[in-house]
Amino acid sequence: MQQVQNGDKVRVHYHGKLRSGETFDSSEGREPLEFTVGSGQVIRGFDEGVKGMQAGEKRTVEIPVADAYGEKSQEMLIEFPKNQFPADMNPEQGMQLMMNNGQGQQFPVTIAEVREESVLLDANHPLAGQELIFDLELVEIVPTSRIIMP
Repeated sequence: MQQVQNGDKVRVHYHGKLRSGETFDSSEGREPLEFTVGSGQVIRGFDEGVKGMQAGEKRTVEIPVADAYGEKSQEMLIEFPKNQFPADMNPEQGMQLMMNNGQGQQFPVTIAEVREESVLLDANHPLAGQELIFDLELVEIVPTSRIIMP
């Protein structure tokens, strides 16, 4: 039976949990996740976790911080003046917002702390600094079409 290797397109059902057992994402009730192994479409630990699997196989992989979303970075903390928020907005810790980087790209931030004159925004990925556990089920290795030339 064929085993997953770099370059294979695969379809995978998954259940992602934190060390605490809290679920942060799952494909349950949805189509399986489809991606090409080794292409950078998913985090490195997930990519590595499916390698060697066969269709129908299930496995649990523990992904260290470095192979998930990395450590939290102090450079991703942004102090933002309160007077630049819309007048009708009341910033609260834990609130999620979208920011613009000046080149038209938007990115999510979370309010980490509300101060007297400013708000501390955290632009780290919400799962940065976390070890992740995935229960994986390889649904299929998607066959590639072969073109036969005369």
